[in-house]
Amino acid sequence: MRRKWLALMVAGSLAAGSGGTFAGMKWAESRAEGFAVDAAAVPKKGKDKPTDTALLDKVEQAYELIVSQYVEKVEREELVEGAIQGMLASLDDPYSVYMDKETARQFNESLESTFEGIGAEVGMEDGKIVIVSPFKNSPAEKAGLKPHDRILKVNGKSVEGLDLIQVTVKIRGKKGTIVRLEVERKNVKEPITVEVKRDQIPIETVFSKVKNVNGKLIGVIEITSFAEETATDFKKQLKALEDNDITGLAIDVRGNPGGLLLSVEEILREFVDGDKPFVQIEKRNGKRDKYFSTLKKGKPYPVAVLVDKGSASASEILAGALAEAKGYPLVGEKTFGKGTVQQAMPMGDGSNIKLTLFKWLTPDGNWIHRKGIMPDVEVIQPGIFGTHPVQVDGALEADMNNEQVKNAQVILEGLGYSPGRTDGYFSTGTVRSVKAFQQHSGLQPTGKIDGKTAAALDEARLTETKKDKNDLQLRTALRLLAK
Repeated sequence: MRRKWLALMVAGSLAAGSGGTFAGMKWAESRAEGFAVDAAAVPKKGKDKPTDTALLDKVEQAYELIVSQYVEKVEREELVEGAIQGMLASLDDPYSVYMDKETARQFNESLESTFEGIGAEVGMEDGKIVIVSPFKNSPAEKAGLKPHDRILKVNGKSVEGLDLIQVTVKIRGKKGTIVRLEVERKNVKEPITVEVKRDQIPIETVFSKVKNVNGKLIGVIEITSFAEETATDFKKQLKALEDNDITGLAIDVRGNPGGLLLSVEEILREFVDGDKPFVQIEKRNGKRDKYFSTLKKGKPYPVAVLVDKGSASASEILAGALAEAKGYPLVGEKTFGKGTVQQAMPMGDGSNIKLTLFKWLTPDGNWIHRKGIMPDVEVIQPGIFGTHPVQVDGALEADMNNEQVKNAQVILEGLGYSPGRTDGYFSTGTVRSVKAFQQHSGLQPTGKIDGKTAAALDEARLTETKKDKNDLQLRTALRLLAK
């Protein structure tokens, strides 16, 4: 008989609009050893009861009291689910959550090859619900959502007091519909309202290309998340790059919120050799299981890893392993900082509990939870990479002073239309730079930023940030690899 395993995941969060893509567990049957928990180990009803049965008697007493005496009729199922949610809330762990039948159903559907939503991972940071990372080319990315944006409201309603799944449910929706998110962004005084048009989000996770740097061919593989087919796709594209005689490789996990442990394990087995484990898994009793590769010899070319504040969980496992076990340099910014592993436990009625079971540690035994991993070469991207779509209510014009003007000035500066200042005051220099941009874009040169000008600025902003020549982090990694 084949043993049933529950594949573990280390996503940084839930996927907004997807019901939890990459942030939980998908049931699978596999012979593969590795990061797995035997299904037989999951407690069954009637087993492992607390030694002090008075605790459960107290819960039952409270339940019967409410059902029989509360001033209004209550639904028994709601009481039970509320009790479960209360127990999980007492853990003070944002990654341990309860999914009712409908949420669990949507979650399982989201594990398919596509889903409908905004395409962004949502997680918890310091008790607040935040964007972990928008997916590559997703509506969320195009709308300007950034890692660590704190979500304040969804469609005008506060998310205060809601858990991760409740907020995820509010954000997701049908293709073509609009969701309005009010977010708080670091170093921006006023909240930003971002409108995102939901769409069909394909789960394509690996992208590769070859860059010629001073006559040397350097391969670049971007991994946007760790899904079921990620490792297979990675190996295929890596072989194609190696067949092209690359002399170095940059692995880009910037904005990658995590995913399946088994996927990152398979990828690491392509690179890590020697006596060090590529990851350690720590159980509640403190015992650590160390995972080693059977690879006899590493790659003959240098490797660098690109990371940023949107690199979370499985991405951090990969970065930590390649840095500590192989000495490969990390380039970019400090990572997100999620060092726990979750598993979805079925409750028998279609609902489940996604529970934190383990900590993961780097090869040297470092726990990076809430700390992140510092890069070996820290590189901050140009200011335009931190901007968002300009929002106008009528028009932005001379002598105005607000965050939207500041955002527009940073965009203009990044596009080469120097406004002379980027402090939010709409100066005469800003008027001149707006007119120059409008003339170049075929718009009436009014010097005011109306809806058409704002849309043109956003289109130019996205185009500019997609150019490799403006990506200082990638350029730095390529220069290191070409030495």
